[in-house]
Amino acid sequence: MSESAPHILVADDEAHIRDVVQYALEREGFRVSTAPDGAAALALVARGGFDLLVLDVLMPELDGLTALRRLREPGRAPVPVILLSSRGEELDRILGLELGADDYVPKPFSPRELATRVKAVLRRARPAAPPEAVPAPLTQGRLVLDAARFEVRVDGARVDLTVTEFGVLQTLLARPGLVLTRSQLIDRAYSDGHAITERTIDTHIRRIRAKLRPFGLDPIETVHGLGYRAADAPPR
Repeated sequence: MSESAPHILVADDEAHIRDVVQYALEREGFRVSTAPDGAAALALVARGGFDLLVLDVLMPELDGLTALRRLREPGRAPVPVILLSSRGEELDRILGLELGADDYVPKPFSPRELATRVKAVLRRARPAAPPEAVPAPLTQGRLVLDAARFEVRVDGARVDLTVTEFGVLQTLLARPGLVLTRSQLIDRAYSDGHAITERTIDTHIRRIRAKLRPFGLDPIETVHGLGYRAADAPPR
């Protein structure tokens, strides 16, 4: 297996689940490491080198949501995370997304579907484009979104967004003044075909706003009854 292949960490307290997921992902060409709980997963992440994490929500020692909360602490690199859980209620999904998960797969799941989700999140994290097609940075007043570097900065200070949050903000900033419905945001920001609810978009918008609020910015305007659009840039 190529050393350049994306490296995935799978954390689940059930050994057979780890084995099934590892086998499915390795068949797709990924390098895979595993951990039996959240604490072991965080210890491995601290060493670096992972392109995406698959975390079970219900684990001993340290559950997946707590591990995710620590991974999303300020200053940490925003490695993409997909949550697994046997609890399929909407509130659980929303909580995971509020904490910064990029996707959520309920158990029982198809290993092939999970592999597809992993590929989709990685595509959003590392968009492929030839050098001449790299988009110019998008600006809105003090805010700059640089897709080529996968960076968002305000007055030069970096703002850490998850892969999905970055995609939602980029979609809006690239279409200034255009109102996008939640369905349109799903189609354009995700572009990988799997089911995302409109409530999920609202969750990502709230997280983007929360991360930019300390800078005195809200780059997104809610158009009630319709959707969202990039807000007019405030005066400097």
